[in-house]
Amino acid sequence: MRVNGGYVDLQVNGGWGHHFSSDPSSMWSVAAELPSFGVTSFLPTLISDGFDRAEEALEILATGPPSGWRGARPLGLHLEGPWLHPNRVGAHALAALRDLPHPSRLPDHISAEAGVRLVTLAPELPGGHELIRELRRRGIVVSCGHTTATADQARAAFAAGASMGTHLFNAMSGLHHRDPGLAAALLADKGSGDADVAVGLIADGHHVAPEMIALAWRLAADRIVLVSDAISLLGTTEQPVGRRSDGTLLGATMGLDACVRNVVAFTGAALTEVVPAASSRPQDVVGSGVRSDDWIELTESGSVVRSIIGGVEVFRA
Repeated sequence: MRVNGGYVDLQVNGGWGHHFSSDPSSMWSVAAELPSFGVTSFLPTLISDGFDRAEEALEILATGPPSGWRGARPLGLHLEGPWLHPNRVGAHALAALRDLPHPSRLPDHISAEAGVRLVTLAPELPGGHELIRELRRRGIVVSCGHTTATADQARAAFAAGASMGTHLFNAMSGLHHRDPGLAAALLADKGSGDADVAVGLIADGHHVAPEMIALAWRLAADRIVLVSDAISLLGTTEQPVGRRSDGTLLGATMGLDACVRNVVAFTGAALTEVVPAASSRPQDVVGSGVRSDDWIELTESGSVVRSIIGGVEVFRA
């Protein structure tokens, strides 16, 4: 099976021993390995702890890769924080969180023109709607995550310009029969009002149980965007997921191609039905478009055979 444009991963924190938030320059080393998972382009992701290194990361992106380098294209940064709710901090350092800035005080480098493509924030924090509007004015996609937002607050954020939810069910208000949260708002069928809101999902089978992945697929298959949420352990370990000693999830250790195969296994959907969630749909979210000189070849079971980037074969199984 040929997938035009290849896979696009909107949430990669690192891999192969590298962590972008502590070493942004490592993005080129990680990008060189990602095609083995079918990833042709991605968003290097800085968590709250790495926000102060955003300018450095943008300079690295602008400078470009080393001579002779080949790998997945960084499309820009995903800033996951630091404007998150302290009660849903997850693996982020509580001390790294910040109050939402007034739009007039938002740093100039936080813009699509400078290279920031996606920002995850908690929309219910004071000033959330104003910041969402300013980020959208600057061309940045806004995703709701690490949040205690109710369903009504989530829909208000969508109306203000947020167009995605970050890693469904994880670090967000969930499904409750009397107190629906962001997860419920993301999954609810709201017709044209919410139809364009993308639903980020980590399908490693550990961040979200297979039964809940199947439920999400039944409710919002046409809006789900698969992400790896890969951390530095990607490519270095056989352990299924990264955790702190207290059990807190740190991130995933599984490539995006395995997430696609998991959704097929958990839902019974055909591979051709699932592939867009890792290819054309994330391309649509960040407006990257499908490049005719990027494509991957998959087996019938979804394993990556070849990855072509810029018309050049950069991976062959």
